Amino acid sequence: MPDRTDWTWEYEGYDPAQERLRESLCTLGNGYFATRGAAPECTADSVHYPGTYAAGCYNRLTSDVAGHQVENEDMVNLPNWLPLRFRTGSGTWLSPDTHRLLDHHQRLDLRSGTLERTLRYEDEGGRHLAVRQLRLVHMADPHLALLRTEFTAEGWSGEVEVESALDGTVTNTGVERYRSLASQHLTHVHTGTASDDTVWLRCRTTASDVRVGLAARTVTDGSAETGTAHEGARAAHLLRIRVTDGRTATVDKTVALHTSRDPAISDPLYAAVDRAGRAPDVAALLASHRRAWQQLWRNAELDVPNGAGPILRLHLFHVLQTLSPHTADLDVGVPARGLHGEAYRGHVFWDELFVLPYLNLHLPEVSRALLTYRHRRLERACSAATDAGHTGAMYPWQSGSNGREETQQLHLNPRSGRWLSDHSHLQHHVGSAIAYNVWQYCEASGDTQFLHTKGAEMLVQIARFWSGIAAYDATLGRYRITGVVGPDEYHEAYPGADKPGLDDNAYTNVTAAWVLARTLDVLRGLPDPRRRDLFERTALDPGELNAWEDVSRKLHVPFHDEVISQFAGYGDLAELDWDGYRKQYGDIRRLDRILEAEGDTVNRYQASKQADVLMLGYLFSPAELRGLFQRMGYELDDDTWQRTVDHYLRRTSHGSTLSSLVHGWVLARARRADAWTYVQESLAGDIADLQGGTTGEGIHLGAMAGTLDLVQRGLTGLETRGGALRLDPVPLPELSDYGFAIRYRGHWGVQLRLSSGEVRITVPESDREPIDIALADRTVSVAPGESCTLDLPDR
Repeated sequence: MPDRTDWTWEYEGYDPAQERLRESLCTLGNGYFATRGAAPECTADSVHYPGTYAAGCYNRLTSDVAGHQVENEDMVNLPNWLPLRFRTGSGTWLSPDTHRLLDHHQRLDLRSGTLERTLRYEDEGGRHLAVRQLRLVHMADPHLALLRTEFTAEGWSGEVEVESALDGTVTNTGVERYRSLASQHLTHVHTGTASDDTVWLRCRTTASDVRVGLAARTVTDGSAETGTAHEGARAAHLLRIRVTDGRTATVDKTVALHTSRDPAISDPLYAAVDRAGRAPDVAALLASHRRAWQQLWRNAELDVPNGAGPILRLHLFHVLQTLSPHTADLDVGVPARGLHGEAYRGHVFWDELFVLPYLNLHLPEVSRALLTYRHRRLERACSAATDAGHTGAMYPWQSGSNGREETQQLHLNPRSGRWLSDHSHLQHHVGSAIAYNVWQYCEASGDTQFLHTKGAEMLVQIARFWSGIAAYDATLGRYRITGVVGPDEYHEAYPGADKPGLDDNAYTNVTAAWVLARTLDVLRGLPDPRRRDLFERTALDPGELNAWEDVSRKLHVPFHDEVISQFAGYGDLAELDWDGYRKQYGDIRRLDRILEAEGDTVNRYQASKQADVLMLGYLFSPAELRGLFQRMGYELDDDTWQRTVDHYLRRTSHGSTLSSLVHGWVLARARRADAWTYVQESLAGDIADLQGGTTGEGIHLGAMAGTLDLVQRGLTGLETRGGALRLDPVPLPELSDYGFAIRYRGHWGVQLRLSSGEVRITVPESDREPIDIALADRTVSVAPGESCTLDLPDR
């Protein structure tokens, strides 16, 4: 584990086995692009993996997999701007893997968004060279990055040769299980020299034809012999610097990156060369970068004491680097693994369900942009539904550039080495997640313009899809949704079935009912002119609305042994010998892979990868969930919910970082004594790499944002509903005294502080209307410039 303070994460020593993990956790980004925290003097190999990724930059390649031609779309690893290698005299290039490393220290400064690296090399002749590097990906100017390197000779004087390069030979090989697949996404790589201190590189992606331009300006603070050495797909600037014992020589590398997806440019290469040439000096770049971060931290204020505080701040740091204010100008979704690596191919899943609730109350303009990404792909989702014989919008489980289904057809089990059919595209509940985020965003922001236009259009088509695939079963007197896969993901088919899909997944059906009911509410609240336009645009008729009402009240929810069944027939599955498997394998998070390697299948057992039914307790407050079940004709009392929680708690392997988060959230209300164990696990998920090597392939953005939302909404019971901030706190002993600031309906910096059995709300001065605060059976109005302290009810 790294050393940490409230604002820094530090790694002492060089450990090749930990390098990939550290590279992910030391990634720097600004929402437009991000670069992994790799050593600039090292190239991609079994230890190091430099990677640079621009949000929304995808490309498709076709691979031969197990005799099948399979097409995959990937977030592209762009040309590497980091390379800066050095050597003393006529020695070889210094590297931590080939030379003696006397000291090595890395320091990630969250407050300023910088990565500092200090090290001391011993060359072949026994001479010592101290190196200090400072890097940033600029938060104010999203197209700039900087690498400052300082060299100090210790006990000798002579020459240091430096090569500052742009490397276009990169491929997408950062995930081991993908390495047998096609990985060459860049073509037409050209290099050149723009001026004495600036080199450039341009290329394009092979299929999507995204053009990329980079320029690197490299200067030193003293005299140096300079030249260029462009070779193949590498543009290199050479400097020969005279160093004197004890005196420091500095090399500054300023890089500009543009792609043809950028607005207001004519050519990405010209834009990059021009921006690099006009970039200010290092002092000015650092000052504007730090100022941008200062403003971000001020608007996302988070004060959590004890050991959880620094981890939450690290999580917030990576969320802001992936989804910053710059994201509001982009056509991008929420990449499940951030811009930190190539796992999941950079695809957009349902992880925004765990991310947007946090962003809604801090960067609502970013939430709006992320939802607009979904709206731009609404037509594609409607086409997908039509092609499958359905109505409405069938959003893909995995999305990328244009909104088509990007879920892989086959996936590799590393334990058995077998390629297996992948049916996760049947997770149609992603549509409900999009609808939920539309509603939550509009409630938090008060953005009725979005709700009445793009939001309403998405809600209508998603509701239409659910109503269309729900079939009435006269024997039950209820509607059923069949042939789906739930959030659990372990279960894709019934034992022995000849086709994939499960019936009446409880999470899917309940959230579908919520979508239908909520869409009807939105339609009733539309202004008449807009309502008429929407009905005409989507060919809605009153008969459809009557059907939605009926389906929303009569969707089937299966039960067994007085608990909610994950899906119809779940209670008939065999019980697993959990103790036996833990004793045999230790870590059984990926139980599905273990069983498949044994020739068995997890489809036979009551075993879940992650929270499925319990996700309902994550999305809805206890009162809202009870009301939803009651509307559907079911009673969900506290005892039934408690039995349901206990049932699945004993049968979940937590093969996803999201699982411990959801369990911690739910247990905070259902069984508080056990909640902290899961909260701790969700906090440690990436920093301790609990999923066994996966963090080195990219952080888990949903889990990171979810821990922030656990503090913001989960433990406070904060809901933005009915035009009021509603609170129902359940502070844990370990997290009972903390504060944070939010944006709510035009109010900036609304502060909430929980401590000693009370909550204090402070609303900054403004010309906005007062905020209504609801706690238990009491509602108070807090005007701008005022504070209010409310006692928490006993629990």
